[in-house]
Amino acid sequence: MKTKRIALFTLIGVLLLISNCASSKKIEYFQEVEGQVISDSISAFAAQIKTGDLLYINVTATNAEAAIPFNLYETPILSNAVANARPIAYLVDDDGRINFPVLGKLDIAGLTTKQLTKVLEDHLIEYITDPTINIRFANFRVSVLGEVKTPGAYPVSNERLSVIEAISLAGDLTIYGKRESVLLIRIENGKKEFITLDLTNKKVFDSPYYNLKQNDVIYVPPNKTRVNSSAIGPNTGVIISSISLLIALMAIIIK
Repeated sequence: MKTKRIALFTLIGVLLLISNCASSKKIEYFQEVEGQVISDSISAFAAQIKTGDLLYINVTATNAEAAIPFNLYETPILSNAVANARPIAYLVDDDGRINFPVLGKLDIAGLTTKQLTKVLEDHLIEYITDPTINIRFANFRVSVLGEVKTPGAYPVSNERLSVIEAISLAGDLTIYGKRESVLLIRIENGKKEFITLDLTNKKVFDSPYYNLKQNDVIYVPPNKTRVNSSAIGPNTGVIISSISLLIALMAIIIK
């Protein structure tokens, strides 16, 4: 009888341990957000142009021929072949400048694409009537690595991406991802920044790093379960079989 009680208590202890390992607090995002108001700083974000960026800048006007000198293409084009020509991206050099046709060197580092559009409009009005300028990043992408379903580099077309959206592009974190210690790696002004973000905390929405910048890297480290499973390696099957055998023996003893 005593042996049966010991076996029963042991089995209950194992089951409790397993249930505790599955605590939702370790895997839920944005806990305790009910009734909370997030600041409007998110909507005010706009990516700034940095050295090393590549920009597509397209100038159009009612008089199409008047705009041709202000556009760069891989090969010289005629006015009736603009639609089939491939534009060349402008490289922002180490001094934060681009070499724009006719206008020459322009300091643009630190500007948003909206601000640069206004700068070019002010310059081009001397040459073109009612110019229309479209600017977009050619190299706006983020990389998501670690414990996500589909790690890789993801291009961004709208120049705005949050850390949550980036993780969503990568198929979300796996069950082995460490949600409270997601690492953001950013190069800013020639220096590397390493920022830890806690996705289980609602304060992540108010973080100045919530919105990503071009070429940011998100790394999701493995949690203890993943680390332990890696350490066990090929013996995992043996351990699981042993546990199954132990439970079976307990069941026999209890009978």
